Amino acid sequence: MNIPGPDQNYSVGSGILFICLAAAFFLAAGCTHYPVNQPLSRYDPDIGYRGKNIDSAARADDLLLMLSFSGGGTRAAAFSYGVLEALRDTAVGPDGNRQRLLDKVDIISAVSGGSFTAAYYGLFGERIFQDFEPRFLKKDVQGDLGKAVFFNPYNWARLFSPYFDRSDLAAEYYDREVFGGATFADLGKQGGPFIGINATDMIHGTRVSFIQDAFDLICSDLSSFPVARACAASSAVPLLLTPITLKNYAGSCGFRMPEPLQASLRNRDLPDRRFDLANNIVPFLDSERKPYLHLVDGGVADNLGLRAVLERVTAQGNVYDTLKAGGLEKIHKVIFIVVNAETEIDTRWDKMGSIPPFGAMVDSYSSIAISRYNVETIALLRESFSRWAEEIRAGRCPAGKIDTAPGACGDIEFYLVEVKFDALPDPADRSYFKRLPTSFTLPPEDVDKLRQAADRIMSNTRDFKRLLRDLEK
Repeated sequence: MNIPGPDQNYSVGSGILFICLAAAFFLAAGCTHYPVNQPLSRYDPDIGYRGKNIDSAARADDLLLMLSFSGGGTRAAAFSYGVLEALRDTAVGPDGNRQRLLDKVDIISAVSGGSFTAAYYGLFGERIFQDFEPRFLKKDVQGDLGKAVFFNPYNWARLFSPYFDRSDLAAEYYDREVFGGATFADLGKQGGPFIGINATDMIHGTRVSFIQDAFDLICSDLSSFPVARACAASSAVPLLLTPITLKNYAGSCGFRMPEPLQASLRNRDLPDRRFDLANNIVPFLDSERKPYLHLVDGGVADNLGLRAVLERVTAQGNVYDTLKAGGLEKIHKVIFIVVNAETEIDTRWDKMGSIPPFGAMVDSYSSIAISRYNVETIALLRESFSRWAEEIRAGRCPAGKIDTAPGACGDIEFYLVEVKFDALPDPADRSYFKRLPTSFTLPPEDVDKLRQAADRIMSNTRDFKRLLRDLEK
């Protein structure tokens, strides 16, 4: 009889342990799958997370205030947070009936880093000023995610699955550490403002908003979808993070493209913005050819979060019909506050004769594309104001009787307040903030500086001063 020695026992035990660990690894890898968005049983334009269904008690009948928060990691989140603080500390109106501007916010459209601030405020309201800094802004989110990827063997197995990747892991982290498991049904119960979180379809480059109007296209029910997962999609920077995947159920709920958009497709000889919008929607309506959506950073399609408004007006045909659809036809002041945590173009390579490396080329390409598109978006919005004013007056006033007196049918004023680092008078300040990294970690002192910069810029911006003067009348 051969009695195994201690070394043989250790070897056999190690082999069994290895086999068990390997089995557990492949079992975890095989079972891991991203959470699948749920189908919509029946299309109903009156239910779900839509702007018209947000009943805000603080909404003013005569004023529409929209914020847009750009991308840019924690830098953008902190800069946007500073704007919320400034609005909280700004009261307007006559004595005895003064209100904070923050309480007048109707809509926040956000991208990437800005989506975290928008979503947190939409879910938790005033609580954002108590715990958003320790829960997100001043937390090493990027470091925590790195540890989850590289130092957790259980996650190694999960990441081995073809149906689970880094952004899915990030979404779980945000759900647990930041948003507390909240869904869009929870967001809809808070009474406003209406939050639009924006991502980009990786294949077609189309902006995709996490609102029920957009999910109608793919016959999916947004109500059970985690807010954290939407923010993960909105901030899924290509190469660094992976796409968030949605299942397309289009054709199963009775949704049809609105007739004005269908009509624009039939008139292919005269393509316009509405035609382009309808043409961008078409692929999403065919679940056989496009059974999945792979979503990446919203900044790829629109880094300011403003295209959502422009496209909504385009789809409706004119701005007055858009306002009526949301029950806002009595509006006299429309305010856009655009928070742009822009980056600085790296000019170092202008001084070097050597050929720039691949990384510098990628950075330059993305910076140029985003910067130029931002400029075009702002210009398009400004140029739309005069046309929109005419459309509102034509819709509200009797023919030939346009009255522009305060409170009358023709009284409509637009404001565009840009909150960006270029507004800082000191070139050193501008360069400092623009060069802060766009990662999800910043030193606490930089977070505080960004908050303070937002307040300084807001209080000294000409258009914001004009707004405050007009609101005091």
